[in-house]
Amino acid sequence: MKFAKLAALAVAMAYGTSQAAVITFQTGFSDAGVQSSATAYRDVVNAAVANSTQSTVLSNYDIVSNQSLFGAGASNIAFKSSIDFGLANSGTYSFRAGVDFGNGGAVFLDGQAVDLKTNDMWWAHSYDNTNSVFTVNNQALSAGNHTLTIYGLEGCCDGGQQVQFSANGGAFQSFSANTLQLTAAVPEPETYAMMLGGLGLVGVAARRRRSKQVA
Repeated sequence: MKFAKLAALAVAMAYGTSQAAVITFQTGFSDAGVQSSATAYRDVVNAAVANSTQSTVLSNYDIVSNQSLFGAGASNIAFKSSIDFGLANSGTYSFRAGVDFGNGGAVFLDGQAVDLKTNDMWWAHSYDNTNSVFTVNNQALSAGNHTLTIYGLEGCCDGGQQVQFSANGGAFQSFSANTLQLTAAVPEPETYAMMLGGLGLVGVAARRRRSKQVA
């Protein structure tokens, strides 16, 4: 039983954090205005959240705000949302985000800019407000681990935000920690090495136990 538990631990170490979307929501103070590029939004927001303690992991990305999560103010806010997810199989995915970014923002997928808005974004909980939502359509993604990151700047009046995905042309649904369509990520090579190393230790321990029994 002891060795079975060790084997299960080795497998859990390899897969543990890849079984669901991990949504990290961060905010910080910034009075920066509209930026000229996606990378400028990224840099300004990263600098703001680096000096802040306002960070949490969401169970569901469905109408959240700086005020509701941190009890913080409603103005001069830098927003950063990082959604780490894994795909068991390749497919075509679309993403959309309803936000309240008075000074615009940008979206990155796996480190590449995929949308930019420099206008006052106030979606009012409706994706019909196309100028006030981010949309990333029909992205061909391979099996493995991916990251969707959203950056934004709000001058006044923090409102609820939502981020959703569509898998292979299906209906949009909000990201959550239990997003089944995006589970079972393919481990990175170093993760395989960790798992095999753990199983190797289990084998060594088992052989030692048998040797002691024979002696």
